[in-house]
Amino acid sequence: MPVPEAEPAVSKLRLEHDPAARLGVPAHITILFPFAPSDAVDEPSVADVLTPFRAFRFELASLEHFDDDVTYLAPRPAQPFSDLIDAVAAHWPEYPPYEGTIDTVVPHVTLGYAHLEVSIELPIACVAREVVLIEEDDDGRWRTRRRFTLQGVA
Repeated sequence: MPVPEAEPAVSKLRLEHDPAARLGVPAHITILFPFAPSDAVDEPSVADVLTPFRAFRFELASLEHFDDDVTYLAPRPAQPFSDLIDAVAAHWPEYPPYEGTIDTVVPHVTLGYAHLEVSIELPIACVAREVVLIEEDDDGRWRTRRRFTLQGVA
């Protein structure tokens, strides 16, 4: 789920510390990764799973760390993201989040793969408007395959 409202505050930092940013991945909150190969994705099924979800407001409220390996921004509230993650993962159990290596997925916007102490003005007000299906090209860059708009006005 892209978080364009965060880009002004985090884009330079992400370019320095998150390799995905250099490959075209915007600031985002991951719903499911890895996902099915593009030739195995039934896009109408993705739309069907997302249909019950409405657009919602949230804020990136705090700077957090996963051990010393990842620095991220935590959304508040986190539950709507957890609900999306759970619904998508339940529909595609053959693709568990992070290949099943994490018991509880914590919604977050990755800033970098290091323990960073940075100053970012928080909170950042955001609106979850869409879920974007992105895929990696042969050259390793990521591109948008399809956007799924969440209904309602947040």
